[in-house]
Amino acid sequence: MKRSGYRTIFHIYLIFFLSLLAAILLAGCLFFLMITIQKPDGGIARSDWPGEFTEDFKEQIIFVDTVPQIRQVGLAALQDNGIGFQLLDASGREVFSLQKPEQASTVYSGVELLELYRTGRMAAHGTTAFVGTVSNAGDSYTYVLYFPVNISKVTMYLNGERFSGGKSILLPVLWALFLLVLLSGVLYGIFITKAMKRLTAAVEEISVRSYLPVQDRGVFRNLYESLNSLDAQIRASDQLRAQTEKMREEWITNITHDLKTPLSPIKGYGEMLGEAGGKSEEQCRRYAGILLKNVVYMESLIDDLSLTYQLESGMLPVNRKKQNMVRFLKKLVIDILNTPEYENRVVHFESTIDDIAFSFDQGLFTRAFCNLVINAFVHGEENTQVSLRVWVSDTECNVEVADNGKGMRPELVEHLFDRYYRGTSTEQKPEGSGLGLAIAKDMIELHGGTISVTSVPGVGTAFLISFLIG
Repeated sequence: MKRSGYRTIFHIYLIFFLSLLAAILLAGCLFFLMITIQKPDGGIARSDWPGEFTEDFKEQIIFVDTVPQIRQVGLAALQDNGIGFQLLDASGREVFSLQKPEQASTVYSGVELLELYRTGRMAAHGTTAFVGTVSNAGDSYTYVLYFPVNISKVTMYLNGERFSGGKSILLPVLWALFLLVLLSGVLYGIFITKAMKRLTAAVEEISVRSYLPVQDRGVFRNLYESLNSLDAQIRASDQLRAQTEKMREEWITNITHDLKTPLSPIKGYGEMLGEAGGKSEEQCRRYAGILLKNVVYMESLIDDLSLTYQLESGMLPVNRKKQNMVRFLKKLVIDILNTPEYENRVVHFESTIDDIAFSFDQGLFTRAFCNLVINAFVHGEENTQVSLRVWVSDTECNVEVADNGKGMRPELVEHLFDRYYRGTSTEQKPEGSGLGLAIAKDMIELHGGTISVTSVPGVGTAFLISFLIG
């Protein structure tokens, strides 16, 4: 999204940048034209060339017995450039001239010379006068050079023809640039409006799940790519939610059946105990054992449901205390094997270190690791064995719970930790609520750990649990 915004801003600024660049280039061209002139010999010179020429020309004026003359180099320069020359004495009268314009006067007053020096204007169009001074034997002379170019003497010397013409061109050009920028802005605004309408329609289509992916190569290409990705994610989320809801419904159906399963014998044997007629002590003891077994099973189902709610709502209290992880797991294995139901089972324990200090809730860890070990026995064969291995790598404590049972298919492994997924039907395995592994995963993650599973059908299953201890 952000990238698309930057692209749009870039295009907007590009238009104004190009317009500004065009204005600068045009102004530069006009400025270049105004500060340059074409010399009579066809060359291009700066507009201050006549002034510099005039200042330097005093070196070309010499006096021979008080008679003024021009050096040969100066004469060649005057002829090559078509420049007229006039020398005036202190009173403003002409003393000597060479190819001066016809309109040039032979006598100039002080005021006229000052005006001629300041403006350089001549009556004839296309000629500009530049004034300089030279002295000889204490006498002061004024010389005037008549250049066949139109120069306007302002702050700097400018090409008069181009300066006058430039003023008449500059304003229309500026207006044209203004109109171009305005028109570009309007057209771009129309383009943006249409694009925003398309984007708004696309967002509405996404909200009603009728959006079709767009392959756009324009300014908003990145934005459409983001919308395509958003639509794909929303559709995947919808599909996942539908699958979750379906699994939830199936799980509710299964758990309802599981809850009814122990109720049936409880009700039946309760009615039998309540019937008239003597019951032997052995029969009463057997009936009571069956009742207690189903009550315990029912309690475990309810406990799982309560624990699941607490985990989902984040209301499960965690009382962590630093303990020896190795000692805890050894005691856990002994307790499981001391249970009459699993006293004939085999659990191999292996650890590369005797003491691993880690802060954890003993009750939650007991529930989590018991679920992993007992799950292997419940869903395995009579001869299924479990291996529990502990080791430390870098800053992690790793625990592997592996079995040599039947293993699982990849599609079952993929959903093994899903809260509402049951890989084994209730009819096949009535024990448990189908929440054990999901609960174990949540408890491990509450302690900042991770759990992963690998399984090969016919070979076995291995769970790897890792915690940061550094």
